[in-house]
Amino acid sequence: MSEEINYKNNPLNGVGLKALITELVDHYGFEILHAYLNLNCFQTNPSIESSLKFLKKTEWAREKVEAFYMYQYKNLPRVSSEEFDIPPRDRIVSDDQKPGEPAKLSLEDAEKLREKRAKKAAEHGKGGGHRYSQNNKKPNKGSYKGSRHSSSSRNSSSTEGSSDPWAKWRSNSDD
Repeated sequence: MSEEINYKNNPLNGVGLKALITELVDHYGFEILHAYLNLNCFQTNPSIESSLKFLKKTEWAREKVEAFYMYQYKNLPRVSSEEFDIPPRDRIVSDDQKPGEPAKLSLEDAEKLREKRAKKAAEHGKGGGHRYSQNNKKPNKGSYKGSRHSSSSRNSSSTEGSSDPWAKWRSNSDD
């Protein structure tokens, strides 16, 4: 029973995706949303309808926007590591956590945050790429089959490093 009450305390409870996007766009605008979330639906021909269509089809992007809504717009404290992997709509918000004023965001702060994330990714050896991070899952069996990264390695049969990104790896593994 108390778990049910805690879900009711979640700012996303009862808020539809369209209302959520509308609220964010009215407060921050598409430019700030793109700067912080890096989603093309907020940059290329942005509209609430097109963003809604994309977010309904794309779970990882929807969860990213919902988390932004909870922790930037509603200004709730960040979640614990145990709840980090739980989608924002399913997170339990304790009764003592009340939504606050929306965070003041700027394009300059967004750029600083982007640089900080790139530096952190480079330190962890990820190089800042998005090979797996789009949905935070490991690749399926068959690794890159069917992905946009596979076409250059499948179509190229030369051992030149510039046309075959795997040439160096292949020559090292043959030793």
